[in-house]
Amino acid sequence: MTVTDGTTEISKETLQAWKEGSVKAFEEIVRTAMRRAYAVAVGIVGNAEDAHDLSQEAFMAAHTPRATFDLERPFFPWFYRILRNSCLNFLRKKSGRREVSIDVLVEKPGRSESPEKGVMRKERAEALWQAIQDLTPEHREIIVLRSFQELSYKEIAETLGISEGTVMSRLYYARKSLYGKLKDICDDLYREGDDQP
Repeated sequence: MTVTDGTTEISKETLQAWKEGSVKAFEEIVRTAMRRAYAVAVGIVGNAEDAHDLSQEAFMAAHTPRATFDLERPFFPWFYRILRNSCLNFLRKKSGRREVSIDVLVEKPGRSESPEKGVMRKERAEALWQAIQDLTPEHREIIVLRSFQELSYKEIAETLGISEGTVMSRLYYARKSLYGKLKDICDDLYREGDDQP
């Protein structure tokens, strides 16, 4: 049997072995979930190097209380709380954040993209990334989980331990704030859409 965590699948047998102290099972869990953990950490702390360190530290921190993990529940929401706390503690201790490339979170361009469109896409991606980093940690987190991790409202609610109504409300205000920071770009995209045949 496999427990599905969105894009992350970890067998129940692996999780059971990990709970019982298997190093091999722990390595398998880290291999399976590391990419997703790293992407979430980048979204929260805004720095690739720090995100790498924090995601690794979170896995180590999760290993100690593994006996409390419920095998009937998905791994990632449980692990996410540990990762999130590590990232938020890090942000509290660190006053400034170094810049990170948007390429960590944004798709690569298609082969047929013109150089001009490529430059515009890159500029918009950089503006989006900066706007996300300027959000409050709470709003940044909800945008990352919904838009980049593509979690459902229910999955976000379970991950954060809040109601789906709170998820929808928080997401509404996060998007509103993001739109306010990116209004000119959003308006340009809307106008470009009108120009399409």
